[in-house]
Parts: sequence; C-alpha cells; structure tokens
Amino acid sequence: MVLYKLEDFEPSYQESFDGHDIKGLGVYTQGTDEKVGTVSDVLVDEEGHFRYLVVDLGFWIFGKKVLLPIGRARIDYNVDRVYTIGLTREQAEDLPEFDERQTLDYDYEERVRGVYRQPTDYNLPVEASTPLDPLAGAGLDPLGAPVATPLGTTPTYARDSYTYENEPALYGLNEQDHQTLRLYEERLIASKRRQKTGEVTIGKHVETDTARVAVPVEKERVIIERVTPADAGTAVSGREADFREGEVARIEIHEETPDVRKEAFLREEVRVRKVVDQDTVETQETVRREELDVNSGNLPIQER
Repeated sequence: MVLYKLEDFEPSYQESFDGHDIKGLGVYTQGTDEKVGTVSDVLVDEEGHFRYLVVDLGFWIFGKKVLLPIGRARIDYNVDRVYTIGLTREQAEDLPEFDERQTLDYDYEERVRGVYRQPTDYNLPVEASTPLDPLAGAGLDPLGAPVATPLGTTPTYARDSYTYENEPALYGLNEQDHQTLRLYEERLIASKRRQKTGEVTIGKHVETDTARVAVPVEKERVIIERVTPADAGTAVSGREADFREGEVARIEIHEETPDVRKEAFLREEVRVRKVVDQDTVETQETVRREELDVNSGNLPIQER
C-alpha cells in the first residue's frame, strides 16, 4: 500500500477544504485538552483517502514525528484543533518515530496500529478504559461486513491481504462530527485526435505511341530532249565539224531522304498540395449529475 503526502497527491487540496489548511493545526487529547503536538502533514492512499495525520511532537519532544490514524482524529475547524480519540501524551511518546526519508512499509504500520489497537472508550485515558464499541478493531468478512473480534484479543491480519477497510475504527472517518456529501456531475470534454484515413500515391510512368510526320523530299532525274535546230541541213565547214570519239557529258543526280530524330521537351507541370476542409461534427453522450435529497421530516433545515 503506497501512501503519498497530501500536497504531492493534490497540490490544490486547500480548495476542497474551503481555504482551510489542516497543516499547522494543534493536536490535543480529547477530554483533557492536553496538547500533543502539531499536524505537519497528511498521508493519503492511491485514491486520495486520508489515512494518517503526521503529528510533530516538537511541542514537548523535540524533533519527533508520529502517525495518527484518521479514524482516531476529530478535526474541529471552529477552533482550529485536532482532537485525538483515545490517545494520551504518554501513549504518543511510545509510538514509533516517523521518518520521512524512509519507506513506509507494512511492518512499520503494524507497529503503529499495535499501539492504537489497545482498548479505549475514546473519552478516558487508554489505561483506565474498556472497549465500548464491540466492533472496534473488527475485520471484514468476504462480503465486506464487519466481523467483531472477541474482547481482550488482538486482531491478526495477513500481510498480503490487509486493507485499511479491515479496521474502520482506525481509518474510518468520524462521521458523527464530520458528515460531508460531495455531489458529482459529469461533463463532456471535447477533444480531437488525428488519424490516418487513407493515402494518395502520385507518380509517373512512360507510355509509348506511334507518331507520324510527313516530310516532303526531292528527287532529281535526267530528261533527254532531242530537238531539230533551225539551221538543220545547212552544210558546215570541215573546221567547224569536230568529230570526237568517246565524248561524254556527266550530270550528277541527287535525291533527298527523310532524316527523323526525337527531341524531349517540357509539356506541363503537376503540382500536388493538400487543403484542409473545415467541418463541425456534433456528438452526444449521456451525463450524470448527483442531486441532494434531504429527508428531515418536520425538523428545520437551513441550507447555505
């Protein structure tokens, strides 16, 4: 069972006590008003339930701190005091010293509980009293009901199964003097969480196609024309008639052929971006609220 200091467990604990601070209250014996010490701290369990008041006995034993189970304390804010139920100064002196630097284990708590398990009537000093509550020091049966321990015997508990509810006389709130009902109400807390709904993959691939282009080309060819000159049949001199053997005329013939090559060019750009669409989603849930029921008959009740 892990215990925490009140301020470590709930830094704003004073708001729950209407601004009152239990720390610093004087601790007095009930009935004799003999001062025992001062509350220096409060220890709570994992659920925030008060379990012990740390009492500094420096008022009369310098530097010693002891634990007071909450069931053996009565807090009176009207006079800013804490009254011990069935605890004398001498008994407080016999309590094992509480050291904040050491771990609070089951064995240490058993030593503390052993002192408070001594019979008392809550009004007289422990040495002169006898039990008035037949369930004082009682444990709980498997159904959670108190089981009385025979008078004159010390209750025993198992280390692994012990809970504070086993001993309501030590850890139960003193409801006779302090009865507080806390009314709770549920409210909706709206939040958002981001989750992946899908994925868009954008890439590119190469497609092939057959492109056709018309290219005009030129081809040369030789045309031989035979014509009759105007002076045909006219005799010429021997000097003018030049007969040559093997005379040849050469003409080059050219032809164009298509020369096709490929050239890459930028066709377009594709820009990819995301936009956020705003929408309002309404949801509903059933919430609970506690209301106070007062059944007082004909007794006058004043609400503040």
